[in-house]
Amino acid sequence: MEMSHRWCRTTRAGTGLIGVALACAFVSDCFVSSLRADAQPTAKIPSIGLLVTGPPPGEHACVLSFRRGLADLGYVEGRTHALETRWGEGPPEETFPRFARELVKLGVDVVATVTSQGLKEAKPELASVPVVMAASNFPVERGLVQSLSRPGGNITGVATFTSGVFEKRMQLLAEAVPRVSRVAVLRLPGDQNDFIVRDLERSAQGLGLKLQVIEIRKPEDFPPAFEAAVRAGAQAIMTAQGPFFLQHLKPFAELALKQKLPSFSGEPTAAKAGVLMSAGASIPASCHRAATYVDRILKGAKPRDLPVEQSTTLGLEINLKTARALGLVMPPSVLLRADHVIE
Repeated sequence: MEMSHRWCRTTRAGTGLIGVALACAFVSDCFVSSLRADAQPTAKIPSIGLLVTGPPPGEHACVLSFRRGLADLGYVEGRTHALETRWGEGPPEETFPRFARELVKLGVDVVATVTSQGLKEAKPELASVPVVMAASNFPVERGLVQSLSRPGGNITGVATFTSGVFEKRMQLLAEAVPRVSRVAVLRLPGDQNDFIVRDLERSAQGLGLKLQVIEIRKPEDFPPAFEAAVRAGAQAIMTAQGPFFLQHLKPFAELALKQKLPSFSGEPTAAKAGVLMSAGASIPASCHRAATYVDRILKGAKPRDLPVEQSTTLGLEINLKTARALGLVMPPSVLLRADHVIE
């Protein structure tokens, strides 16, 4: 504003009376225009909070797919929205509540989470802001939403794993490795893993298999867990689900191969990491879809009115290199159902 006023004063120098009058009128116009321009507030762009655990955000399949989803909807980071990402390597049950407080304090308009693990603990901190689950396990059973069709609160999104998915996973393992009679399952503490183990046990009983459940808490627990599995006579091994297992697929695959155990996981990149088989809902697809929920909420929709979508199709990947190292011949019936085979 001061620059406009100075420029107008300079214009008046050396003029006659008429020029002075005109210049004064121009000064007045210039000054008022400057005030009007200054009075117009800068438009505030929406702010999206993102809670991440597992691989770093720049390498996280869910984060990358979520950002692509926003871009496909016409969003341009820094111009149409701001993205506030909070990432931690620790258990989400510990990191998410703290990160949630930070995001709410910043005044974000909506929060997206790459996993529902830790969301239950962070839920009280997020009570004042809409929340979108980009990927979730058992959201109804864990009390995150009232039902898939009527979430009823401030949380909605995509349910990537619900009852039945883990039963199908056990069935696939039994079909792929018919000689197996005892299967070890590595799990983390927490209610999410309680429901996973429940479904796996239900399926194992129906198939006549014995399930050995081994709880681990940190990467250093992998070697003793495998030793315990072998001592108990396990003939195959699988993981539960979640960012921890996604982050440590390589040691899981290597130890399974070392112990000559067929391995199974539901993480999207497990077969590429050397695990024998991977079967699960497409995490990248659900995270891409979650961007649509964020878009609708930013445009005025309420989470309670947006039904939780459920992934129903399992993507199957098989690593034949690992199969050969184990001396396994994969049945044609399983190979024909594979979405991707790694030679």
